[in-house]
Amino acid sequence: MKLAALYSGGKDSTFAIYKAKSEGHAISCLVTIFPRSEESHLLHHPNIAMTGLQAKLLNIPQISVSVDSDKTEMELDELKKALATAKEKFGIDGVVHGGIRSMFQKKHFEQVCSSLGLGIVAPLWNVDEKNYLRELVKAGFHYIITSVTSQGLDDSWLGREITAEDVEKLIAISTKFGSNASFEGGEAETFVIACPLFSGRIKIIKSRKIWDGYRGRFEITEAVLEEQC
Repeated sequence: MKLAALYSGGKDSTFAIYKAKSEGHAISCLVTIFPRSEESHLLHHPNIAMTGLQAKLLNIPQISVSVDSDKTEMELDELKKALATAKEKFGIDGVVHGGIRSMFQKKHFEQVCSSLGLGIVAPLWNVDEKNYLRELVKAGFHYIITSVTSQGLDDSWLGREITAEDVEKLIAISTKFGSNASFEGGEAETFVIACPLFSGRIKIIKSRKIWDGYRGRFEITEAVLEEQC
């Protein structure tokens, strides 16, 4: 199918594209919704403005829309408009997203797609989170943590590029505190800086950490593209 990818720049939405392409689907465009609030239950917030750099490395056109309200209904309305544009402009047949466990996201995405006559591809749905994290590293996905909101994750994780050793630490933390290892419960958010789909790598030039003693975020304020030789 010709698909639009719901894209936040994180590991899940990027890996969903990777898996969809490996299954023979074509990714015609990225659809990125900029939420008004970092408390959005439907959309990702930190560093989403940097997805334009990732779109260049993916060489996939991007449809970006900002939402003026933090209400889920308004976010869904903007998502529907963006997908309608993607259907008209790129002739998409469906949508790929990186949901793993969130029935809230799944239900709403399915409703929007159904209203537009679009199919849904969710290649990560119900994957084993621990094996998934290991697979990401083995497949050559390089990503950093951009926010943490969970017990067991302190400010030392902000901006960290996740290694195979870090994966095992995250699995141990999730086991100890009963959290989701892949952050599907909102424990943390991520940003991909390099992967097999990219034509190069994102180099972070300037950034800042914000930490309140329990939760925090890593904001990229300046970044450039490093093309592969």
